[in-house]
Amino acid sequence: MSTKKFVSLALAIVLGLIAWIMPPETIGIPDLTVVEQRVISIFIFAAIMWVTEVVPIWTTSVLIMVLMLVTVSNNSLWFMRTGSEFQELGTLIRYQNIMATFADPVIMLFLGGFILAIGATKCGLDVNLARVLLKPFGTRSEVVMLGFIIVTALFSMFMSNTATAAMMLAILAPVLRVLPVDGKGRVGLALCIPVAANVGGMGTPIGTPPNAIALSYLNNPDGLNMNITFGDWVMVMTPYVVVLLAISWMLLIRIFPFKQKHVEIKIPGAFRTDTKAMIVYVTFALTVLLWVTDRMTGLNANIVALIPFAVFSITGIIDTDDLKQINWDVLWLVAGGFALGVGLHDTGLAEHIIRSIPFHSWPPVIMIIGSGLLCCLMSTFMSNTATAALLIPILAVAGRGMGPLLDQYGGICTLLVGVAMSASLAMALPISTPPNALSHATGMIKQAEMARIGILVGVIGIGLAYAMLIFLGETGLFGA
Repeated sequence: MSTKKFVSLALAIVLGLIAWIMPPETIGIPDLTVVEQRVISIFIFAAIMWVTEVVPIWTTSVLIMVLMLVTVSNNSLWFMRTGSEFQELGTLIRYQNIMATFADPVIMLFLGGFILAIGATKCGLDVNLARVLLKPFGTRSEVVMLGFIIVTALFSMFMSNTATAAMMLAILAPVLRVLPVDGKGRVGLALCIPVAANVGGMGTPIGTPPNAIALSYLNNPDGLNMNITFGDWVMVMTPYVVVLLAISWMLLIRIFPFKQKHVEIKIPGAFRTDTKAMIVYVTFALTVLLWVTDRMTGLNANIVALIPFAVFSITGIIDTDDLKQINWDVLWLVAGGFALGVGLHDTGLAEHIIRSIPFHSWPPVIMIIGSGLLCCLMSTFMSNTATAALLIPILAVAGRGMGPLLDQYGGICTLLVGVAMSASLAMALPISTPPNALSHATGMIKQAEMARIGILVGVIGIGLAYAMLIFLGETGLFGA
């Protein structure tokens, strides 16, 4: 372990222990119980571990769940189930509730998305769709770039952003090699892939984990219970994504103009027509259709997500080896964020925070915009999923504390969805997102070039996002 990581780990442990043992009255929350103070301690430890990435971020999530099980659950270590003469023990969390975070319906939604992507890749649906969808864009350089932007964004709505970027960069590689070395056009083409993947992922709840985390808190029956469906999200976010992609395209062709006016895309292959491929095509189309019409069919999107899992399993399209390809690290990371939310809710800490902090005195617009900018800044240097998992549980509490004050700006929906969108708009550095890293690895992009377009798209995107969310919230068209 490097010295930097050792210091970060020591800092996380020391600050966590200080929060654990310090006199409760110094924390500033009246009548703080022992269990609530332990949850605060675990939260501080998790925050430092996630920010510094001493260990892989998913392992921190696993550690969070284990720490909660042995210290604040009703099946914790025996000496953890007693208070003191100075401080009441408080409400212990049912251990089943902590463990259930890994089987949260949103986790099932993501699992279904991963299975769909695996099935599509196995039968070549992804590459062949890309070939068909890119064909209408011809050979004019600027229009070819637009084609790559649209196709990448479309795939990112239903597939992992990382997998989408890797596939599209592989398709783009032969084109990049034939473009003039002294031209800026190939830089723009290489950059359009991560930009489109990051922006496109905002289009659906499964496009990127921050979306799912925000939706989970907004729809929690024991919390906000706003009943925002998969179709509601798509209807609102698709126009936003289209507008931001158009702006991104115009910025890219202006900043990185093409020297070669025509490029030719050659993608070999053809759609398979065997039985398994046809099953994948039909199941993929049916699943997407059921997702976007969930309010009409009455089938919850989380339930629909398990349909491809069942179909692909019983027909042998996916096997045991395919299950190993699922991004289990992402699922564990999201589950860790949900576990912290359970800790805040089930111990009563959330209610205590609401009563003790004068949220009513905070300017709502500062709270809303400030949280988005903070999320974007943090996500620039760390995982956007970890950032969302860290901020959204606290902001859900803060939003409830502010109550009607947020209504003129679209309510708590603007607060939480705005943070999720801001996480996706952090794309200024190669380390900001995996698509950025993959694009930078082509060797054709300087960090300053990535920062220039990333900051521009991010700032414009955040401004458009909050303008849209506030307008829709005020008119009752989303999150009402």
